Amino acid sequence: MGFLDIINDFIIGYPIIVSAIWIVGSIFESLYRKHEKFVSISGKDLVSIIVPSHNETDTLRGAIDSISKIDYQNFEIVLVDDKSDDDTLDIMYELQKKYANQFRIKIVPIEVNQGKANAMNKGFAASEGKYIMGIDADSLIAENSVTEMVKTLASDKNLGAVAGKPVVRNRTTILGRLQLLEYIGVIDIIKKAQSFLYGRINTVSGVMVGFRREAIEDVGGWHTDVITEDIDITWRMYRKHWQVRYQPAMICWILVPENTRSLIKQRRRWARGGMEVLVKNHDFLIHSDISRKALLYETIISNTWAVLTALSTISYLFNLLLIHEVQLDGDVLLLLIVISITQFCIGFLGSKAKAFLQFRDLLLIPAYIVYYWMINLISCISALVSFFLDPENVGTWSSPDRGVK
Repeated sequence: MGFLDIINDFIIGYPIIVSAIWIVGSIFESLYRKHEKFVSISGKDLVSIIVPSHNETDTLRGAIDSISKIDYQNFEIVLVDDKSDDDTLDIMYELQKKYANQFRIKIVPIEVNQGKANAMNKGFAASEGKYIMGIDADSLIAENSVTEMVKTLASDKNLGAVAGKPVVRNRTTILGRLQLLEYIGVIDIIKKAQSFLYGRINTVSGVMVGFRREAIEDVGGWHTDVITEDIDITWRMYRKHWQVRYQPAMICWILVPENTRSLIKQRRRWARGGMEVLVKNHDFLIHSDISRKALLYETIISNTWAVLTALSTISYLFNLLLIHEVQLDGDVLLLLIVISITQFCIGFLGSKAKAFLQFRDLLLIPAYIVYYWMINLISCISALVSFFLDPENVGTWSSPDRGVK
């Protein structure tokens, strides 16, 4: 077997093998979770919910309204305005007055836009809770999410953070519905599989995450010199021997980009954040436990696959345009489609009740496999190029595309 044959087999076989691993791991994780036991909680421990915001006029009221309906009683909200250009800060003071008789809202205005990590640090400094929840200003959290967070953290003193489960709520466009499929059929499945196979996950989700206060203090808060503060703080917790896990019972509904350019920009940032973590924690590739090694090597292999797949796609297009030759293995293509459908169906069945899914959502699976796969491939390649050409790039917040009209 030649070198090119090995590369071709890797390009075709890698997504099939990892999908099969994700499916098996998520199934066993779901079975294990049914027997998971938590300690009883009194509900007396104070929870600080930090909501960092930048230009969130359209979403902030809804986020706070969802918090006002949670079933956990002892909490405070810390609203952080990162120098918004709109009425976000005025809305914060409006909300503070509106809910004054129900719970405490603290407001932290920042004079210069310095990004989400800095906003989280400012919010944490103003907070007093034993447990910290961070949510995005476009997130609507489920009534039991804070209770599930406290139960999970209280059941293991070594647990520094717990990631929640995001579910897409803007589903009126094809792109929004494709991302709905991804969150329940890929991201959720991967986190469940990582939890079962490794006992840890690659990263918390910044849209909703719970922390133990002393864990944040131990790692020195959020670093402001990184692209993705959520991935970075996850791995700094691992360095300090804290555990980080996934809790799918912590649900929040989120808004996602509804145009291709914004989506690629978001995914490029995610991919670059993973590369930054890989470089900062390269010593774990040799000197670490098997679970942390596995997560980092998984990142290396997936990026290698993306580069080789991009080159293979270019070669395929040249063959198609210049030689008019199409080289597709029908059996392998059918296997990939079957594996993908199985994966999405498992994610669908596991999320159907709580995520308000419909069977017609599954009709977009073929579109996801083709179109969305290309978007993630482009994002990964552009992130690699960006990382090597501009390794010191650090961004501030800009007004996000979250499908709000």
